[in-house]
Amino acid sequence: MNEREIAEIRRRMRPEKNNIGRIRGCYVNDNHSIISEFNQNFGMISTDESEEVLSHLRKTFSGSIGRNLIDISFSNQQVLESEEHKLLSDLRTSSLSDDNAVKLFFEKTVASLDIDGSYMILLANDKYDIFTYGEDGEKNESTETFSYIVCAICPIKMAKPTLGYSLSENKFKNIIRDSIVGSPTVGFMFPAYQTGGANIYEALYYTHDISASHEEFTRTIFNVSMPMPASEQVESIASILNNTVADNCDMGFMQSLHGQLTELTADHKNNKEDEPLMLSANDMSTLLRFGGADEETVNAFSERIKEDFGENVSIPPANITDIKKFEVKTEGVTLKVNPENSDLVSTRIIDGTKYILIRADSDIEVNGVRININ
Repeated sequence: MNEREIAEIRRRMRPEKNNIGRIRGCYVNDNHSIISEFNQNFGMISTDESEEVLSHLRKTFSGSIGRNLIDISFSNQQVLESEEHKLLSDLRTSSLSDDNAVKLFFEKTVASLDIDGSYMILLANDKYDIFTYGEDGEKNESTETFSYIVCAICPIKMAKPTLGYSLSENKFKNIIRDSIVGSPTVGFMFPAYQTGGANIYEALYYTHDISASHEEFTRTIFNVSMPMPASEQVESIASILNNTVADNCDMGFMQSLHGQLTELTADHKNNKEDEPLMLSANDMSTLLRFGGADEETVNAFSERIKEDFGENVSIPPANITDIKKFEVKTEGVTLKVNPENSDLVSTRIIDGTKYILIRADSDIEVNGVRININ
């Protein structure tokens, strides 16, 4: 799914927008045992409660594509005959009314998901009337209804007892410890939404922690090979750069790489492209060439990238370097530089000693106190 499609579904998770008929879920304790289940008509719960539920569901559509939000692709064979696709389809086509399918999904999730502490599994079914628009901009009659399920798996946190004041009793009293539903750790929607309707060959998976793959859960529920977690991609690319670009990797090279990725990201945003910006091995090789790397280095880098990520590598810029910061580290010292001013930083060898130099044309402060350079 692209950013526009994700945003369109995210907007559905509002009180005035959704058409959720039923929510189902269960409470899983610290021992990974289901201790209670709920099955409610969404229209019968209070406004405050429905807004909280929608808030948790909405968060499963947050974050960056390729980092927090990952497309799941099913093979033709899976769609035709696999147990995992059939289970997801049964949940959807029954609008969560198939008790056996819901029970089986809960059991599979609890058996495969490794989350510390207690948590809640929340399922919702929404139906979305898809409209087309004429050349005059007028909305036509709905031609199709897109039905889909959303799952949010949320940790349960225990609130601390605190002192409160009771107006009815006109006195201070302790507010008892209670459980609070936290933001989703994992979630997904099925099927994926593509402009015009459902794509039963795909789902959209969400993970809050970009370092956590929850591999056993995704293998159990989707039975597909998941891409390397975003944080591991960052570490892997840094390692490849260290091993292949070492002789060319100076401050100027990193400034060039950071600047190119920043410019590519800005152009993509300004052009309002629907599809997310993803870079291939050839794209990354081009970045290295502009940074001053020679062909031997570029070829070595390209080979290592393909070894680690596959021939059809596709990586978002944020998994190559963080364009929102420019951080320089040495033992005992960390410099955080505004990316727009990274050109103020340079390196030099003076009398045989390596130095990081920062051009200081403006005022300098140490812990809020202005100092002089003599």
